[in-house]
This record gives sequence, structure tokens and C-alpha cells, in this order.
Amino acid sequence: MSTTAVAPLSIEDAELLVDAARRAAEEAGVTVSITVLDAGGHLLAFRRDDRAVLISGETSTRKAYTALQLNTPTAELVDAVQPGGLFHTLPTALDRPLLFIAGGVPVHRDGRPIGAIGVGGGTPEQDHGFAAAAVRALA
Repeated sequence: MSTTAVAPLSIEDAELLVDAARRAAEEAGVTVSITVLDAGGHLLAFRRDDRAVLISGETSTRKAYTALQLNTPTAELVDAVQPGGLFHTLPTALDRPLLFIAGGVPVHRDGRPIGAIGVGGGTPEQDHGFAAAAVRALA
């Protein structure tokens, strides 16, 4: 079986993602933190607006990590953690707890996951919109 190599998420890609999410948030008048992880879950880029709540940095990182681990936008997981949902009682063996709040979006290249972006600081809908706008800008 042969596999085709897919270019990994580069520092330049990560900077583009951060800049696109930052611009979208600024246009909406929202201060956010933005985290970009590579396919292995390693931090490639991070930005926290000085006016953003301090916890938004941890939130953006956890959102990116969740999107990466589950290869799904976190906005699609919200119902799964409600009582009776698929993940409501799911124990996790991951080194970080999952955070099922909209704002994490996986990044794909040639149909394969190469990383994720997480945005924290706005409403869940805003954060998801900012992250999704950044992923569209990379395409």
C-alpha cells in the first residue's frame, strides 16, 4: 500500500490562521486568544489580545486540542455532552480534558488532518465563526 505525503502545517500556515482569526475577531469588536496546533498536538502559534480574559488562552488551546483529537469542529460536539448525549459520561485518558465548546476547528490538507485552530474569548458562536474563517483563509 502506498501513501502520498501531505505537507504538514507550517509556521507560515499557522501565522496565516492566527492573522485571519484575529482580523475576523477585530471586525466583530471581540478580543480573543488564538491557538494553532500541528497534527501531533504541538503548539505552533498562539496569540492573546492584552484585553482578553486570561483564561481565554487555556480555552483556545483546549478547543484546538479537542478539535484535533476528534477531527471534528467542536461546535458539532455540544449536543454530545448534554445529559443523554454520546460523550456525557465518556471518561478520557487524554493528557488534557476535552472542552466541548464551539471554537475549535481541525485543519485539513488533501483531506487529511494536519492541525487545528482554537479561538476563545467571544461567544461560542463567534469563536466558531472566527476559527472557521481562518481555516477558509488557509484554503
